[in-house]
Amino acid sequence: MDLAIKDIRRHLGKFVATIAGVAMLLAIVLVMNGIYQGNIADGVWLIENTATDLWVVERGRGGPFNESSRMPLDSYKSVAATPGVAKASPLVVYAAQRELGGRSQQFTVIGYDVFGGLGGPGRIVRGRAIEAPRYELVADKKLGLAPGERVSFGTHTYTVVGVTQGAVDSGGNPLVYLALPDAQQVQFQQDNRALEAARAANLERLRRAGYAPEQATRLLPLLAAPGDTINTVLVTLTPGADAAAVAQHLRDWLYFNVYTSAEERALMLEGRLSRMSAVLGLFRALLVVVSIVIIALIIYVLTIEKIRSIATLKLIGAPNRVIVRLIMEQSLALTLASFAAAYGLREVIAPGFPRSLSFLGAETAITFAVMLAGGVLASLMAIWHALRTPPQLALGG
Repeated sequence: MDLAIKDIRRHLGKFVATIAGVAMLLAIVLVMNGIYQGNIADGVWLIENTATDLWVVERGRGGPFNESSRMPLDSYKSVAATPGVAKASPLVVYAAQRELGGRSQQFTVIGYDVFGGLGGPGRIVRGRAIEAPRYELVADKKLGLAPGERVSFGTHTYTVVGVTQGAVDSGGNPLVYLALPDAQQVQFQQDNRALEAARAANLERLRRAGYAPEQATRLLPLLAAPGDTINTVLVTLTPGADAAAVAQHLRDWLYFNVYTSAEERALMLEGRLSRMSAVLGLFRALLVVVSIVIIALIIYVLTIEKIRSIATLKLIGAPNRVIVRLIMEQSLALTLASFAAAYGLREVIAPGFPRSLSFLGAETAITFAVMLAGGVLASLMAIWHALRTPPQLALGG
C-alpha cells in the first residue's frame, strides 16, 4: 500500500488547492524569466536585425541608440568613398508619440534610403516594403494598422503598405519605417502657426540687428533649423576588407565614431539595458528564493499535520523507509505537479503579455532543477523532524 497516494486521495481538495497556489507563484517566476530575456532581446533586436558591418555616428557619441547622434546628410557619401566600403547608407532613428489607430501611441521611426539602402524593414507579414519615394510607411503589428490605411503625420498623409511583426526598439516600442525624406520631414516639421511665429521672431531679430526688410527676407532661410541631418551611416564592407582598418580610417580621416555590430550590441547591454536588466535580475532572484521558501514551508506544514499519523506508524513498528517514502513522494508530487501547471499557465499568459517574452529552454530547465532541489531539501528537513517524532505521541504523550 502506497501511503502517499492514499493520503493524497483522502485530502484531494487540499492537495489540488496547494498545487494551484504554488503553480501561480512558479508561473510568475517563469514569466519573470521571459521578461528578463525579452528585455535583452528587444534591446538588441534592431542591432541584430540590421544587415550592416559598421555603424558610423557623430564623433564623441555613443549613438545612435544610447545617445543622440546628428550628422550632415552628405556624410554617407564621404563614408562610401572610403577604401574597403562596399555600401554606405544614411539612417534616421528617433522616438515619436502620435495619434495612431484612434489613440496616442509611442513608437520609433526608422528613415532609410528605400532605393537599395540598408536598414529597411524585415519580418513583413502582410503587404510589402516601401517602393515609392514618398508618403508610404511600414508599421509593426503592435500599432494596430493594416495595409491600405492612411495615417496623418503633420500636414501630410501616409499610406500603410506593409506590416511587420516583432520589430521593436530597445524599449519594446514598435517600429515605423519611412523613406528618409519623409522621416526627416516628420521629425522637424512644424505646423503653420508655429512656422509663422518662428518667421516673425527671426525677422524681428534681423530688424534689430540693423538689416533692411529686403535683406532680412533674404537672410531668413539661414536662421531656419536644418532638417537634412541623419543619425547614423550603415556600412557594409567589401569581401576581405579589414573591419578594424576601415573603422580606424573613418575615425582618423572623417572624424566619426565607428562601431561594429558586436560593439554596438555591447554598448546597448552596458548602457541603456544595464540598469533595467539588473533590476529584473534582482526581482527574479528574489522570486526564486521566495518560491523555494514557500514550497519548503508547505511541505513542512503538510508533514506536521500528519505527525500523529507518523507517530502511529512508528508505534506499530513501521520501518523508517515507509515514513521517508511518504514524505518524499508527496513532496515530489507537489513540486512536479506545481511546475507542470505553472508551465501551462505561462503558455496561456505569454501571447497576451504587453511586453515581449523570450523563453530559453536552458533557463527553464535550470529553474526547474532549482525548484526540484528546493523541494527535496524541504523533504529532508521534514523527514528529519518526522524521524525524531516519539511513538508515544500517538497515545497523546
